[in-house]
Amino acid sequence: MNKDKMPLQVWILTLAAFAIGTAEFVIAGLLPQVAAALAITEGQAGYLISAYALAIVFGGPLLTIYLARFNKKAVLAGLMVLFIVGNLLSAFAPNYEVLMVSRVVAGLVQGPFYGIGAVVATNLVSEKMAGRAVGQMFAGLTLANVLGVPGGTWIGLQFGWHATFLTVAAFGVVALLFILGAITAKGHGEAKAIGRQLAAFKNPMLLISLGITVFAWSGFMTLYGYLAPVAIHVSGFADTAVTWILVMVGIGLIVGNTLGGRSSDRNLARASMFWAVAMIASLLLVGLVMDNQLGFVIAAFIFGIASFANVPAMQLRVMKHGGEGQELAATANISAFNLANAFGGFLGGAVLDSHWGAGAIPFAAIAVPLIGLVLIGKANRAERKIALLTPCQSH
Repeated sequence: MNKDKMPLQVWILTLAAFAIGTAEFVIAGLLPQVAAALAITEGQAGYLISAYALAIVFGGPLLTIYLARFNKKAVLAGLMVLFIVGNLLSAFAPNYEVLMVSRVVAGLVQGPFYGIGAVVATNLVSEKMAGRAVGQMFAGLTLANVLGVPGGTWIGLQFGWHATFLTVAAFGVVALLFILGAITAKGHGEAKAIGRQLAAFKNPMLLISLGITVFAWSGFMTLYGYLAPVAIHVSGFADTAVTWILVMVGIGLIVGNTLGGRSSDRNLARASMFWAVAMIASLLLVGLVMDNQLGFVIAAFIFGIASFANVPAMQLRVMKHGGEGQELAATANISAFNLANAFGGFLGGAVLDSHWGAGAIPFAAIAVPLIGLVLIGKANRAERKIALLTPCQSH
């Protein structure tokens, strides 16, 4: 196999990541509808984001430890089956409580799927393509935001939000068939013993890397999860306009993911600092111009670029320090992303339901990522020191 080309299997993982990413984020476009249908506040509907994210945070690493010993093809296929079941539950949920449980079921899939999938993807390509392979798989997430979330929002507006979850389940079925048909059972490397995987977490650099993801990323979902209420209540858009605003942000995410993958392969330390600062600046920009409709759309697009350019850098940094626990480290990083998403979901919902309202959300989103900047600076200094001490060893 030519390891300098992106193989078909990575594209299949991209498709699965698309389905899973759509399931996670589509609720952002459906908030006003779900809230109205279930007679709850938009802030409470937003907590469905946090429930999904917390399922990833706690379920992901535990499931990965358990699943690491099994054949990777069987694991990825089994996870897709659980994903389909969770979304069918969402589609037929009669009330808020059942919808909340269904989100938890679907959320359990994401951590192990992305964690194990990222390792499978990097093993299919040469080392110098590792950043692009991870970026390619996560392009499924960005595509979910360009096509899946706006498409799901449109389907929800046309046919009701239940239809959106049925469509997501259908994508899960397609991804499952491709996984069964094209991903080989061998050649992905054997899982390390659990003890050796857990030992990686004694490395302070891995813990700092996970901390960077939690803090630096938390601003993303605080704003993204509540873009619909901000667009409608502050910028004065009709609810039908939310679909194409989400498309604009999603295009920004694709651009950002590409820029982030390439800049991380060039210089990881510089890329992670630059993009973290850029995301904070973009949140500030959204807050300053959201009274102007054109300004809001342009700023939201820039926010999309700046946000997702962080993803390859954060994932690569964790895998770099993961040692023998790369799979578990990669999954733990998905948990870190989603701890940030859960926090963002709660913070955005609380601000939205407070007397400050939707207009305060972009400013509230800035506070925690500032801590992330401090950690990135600390990690970069430590890595420079390690590089000076071990000049002969290449990472």
